[in-house]
Amino acid sequence: MPTPDGPRRAALLTLGCARNEVDSEELAGRLSGSGWELVDLETGGDVAPDVIVVNTCGFVEQAKKDSIDALLAVSEVAQDSGAKVVAVGCLAERYGAELAESLPEADAVLGFDAYPDLAARLGEVLAGRAPAPHVPVDRRTLLPISPVQRPAALADVAVPGHGWVPDLSRVRLSDSPHAPLKLASGCDRRCAFCAIPSFRGSFVSRAPQEVLSEAAWLVGAGVREVVLVSENSTSYGKDLPGGTRALVDLLPALAEIPGLDRVRVSYLQPAELRPDLLRAIATTVGVAPYFDLSFQHASPAVLRRMRRFGSTAQFLDLCDRIRALAPDAGIRSNVIVGFPGETDDDVAELEAFLTAARLDAVGVFGYSDEDGTEAAGYDAKVPADEIAARVSRISGLVDELMAQRAEDRIGTEVTVLVEQAEGVGTDLACTGRAEHQAPEVDGECVVEPGAGLDVGDLVRCLVTGTEGADLVVVPREVLPRGEAALAGTGVT
Repeated sequence: MPTPDGPRRAALLTLGCARNEVDSEELAGRLSGSGWELVDLETGGDVAPDVIVVNTCGFVEQAKKDSIDALLAVSEVAQDSGAKVVAVGCLAERYGAELAESLPEADAVLGFDAYPDLAARLGEVLAGRAPAPHVPVDRRTLLPISPVQRPAALADVAVPGHGWVPDLSRVRLSDSPHAPLKLASGCDRRCAFCAIPSFRGSFVSRAPQEVLSEAAWLVGAGVREVVLVSENSTSYGKDLPGGTRALVDLLPALAEIPGLDRVRVSYLQPAELRPDLLRAIATTVGVAPYFDLSFQHASPAVLRRMRRFGSTAQFLDLCDRIRALAPDAGIRSNVIVGFPGETDDDVAELEAFLTAARLDAVGVFGYSDEDGTEAAGYDAKVPADEIAARVSRISGLVDELMAQRAEDRIGTEVTVLVEQAEGVGTDLACTGRAEHQAPEVDGECVVEPGAGLDVGDLVRCLVTGTEGADLVVVPREVLPRGEAALAGTGVT
């Protein structure tokens, strides 16, 4: 327990996606601004936290299981120090009181509405007055507000260059040279398999000036690449003056921020990827030609049951249009197999699409019923053992195709952001990512030892080999900050 005169201490553990990472850093900022001391669970040494906050994920069945396992593991750690365990995040928002009842190891379960006053809520937990468990509601029925509301004044702040940056309610919990940057919260789509809109709420864009200000702040904290995240980045601006052209205008403004070398956009809906946005991502200097496209399937019949749009022909045409503008562009996607009603012919069509599309990275997920979704009530369910077999079948194909796509890059040049360097002196073993590789979800570049590189270096490299989906590269030139965006563009 905290001493009478000492600061209260909190540790945060984050599960799930990059959007959760931003939420955790915002929560850390709120706690720090309220006088709390932040403790790292792994490196805190003898300094034990008074509260361990677990930012959970509630997206799919496996993510929910991982979150519950993490809460149980943290509760065991907390027993030795007497720390309290508090669940926040998507799982807590989605299940609330039900989670609290089934998981007594958690001292409190708090929903998104507790975020603005998290310091006070944690104080109540420490005082033995745990707030009542969150009672979930369908957030689509509420006013469209973001889970973490930033200061409204930021929307009116001029974009800083080299000087002062607004004090944001965010504390970095990582020293990585890349960082996620939230474009928006919520989603207005009604995909039959997805529960996210019900607990994340309706789609709300952040003001462009706010995004620009936070990007500049991140650069001041040592970041060289920002990854724009949301539930659906192609919807950005639909609720702002000027409409969905907002992202087309925002990208070059971000790329012009001094010291920011790479801007990456994630979570794009194929049906909403307009020609002007496609061109902006593919051709804007400083923006990675990287397309994170949520295809989900290729069979028109399955896509319609999913409440989605597209077909093999339309998706292949989209890939062709991307590569016509940026031949070396990275394209990744996720697919779901075993959706209710999926036939052998549907699976064969998915295989044909993946073979022809030559995607750089593909995540393969087996369908599972999600509470409150339309698909949970569908008939013609695919048996669990057949879903597992299809996941294995498509995953095997994807591994082969990703390795082939990596081999296509042998002999080309890539610009690598170094993210890990282990060893001594020039014998450092370094890994990083090229323009076509996003953090965590894609392959990486393995730098041949002897380069003497540091974390955060941006390096022009030659691809000399592959290890599955990963590239083996030889450094040619370390690029000064601000110049890496021009690498390979012919611009000087």
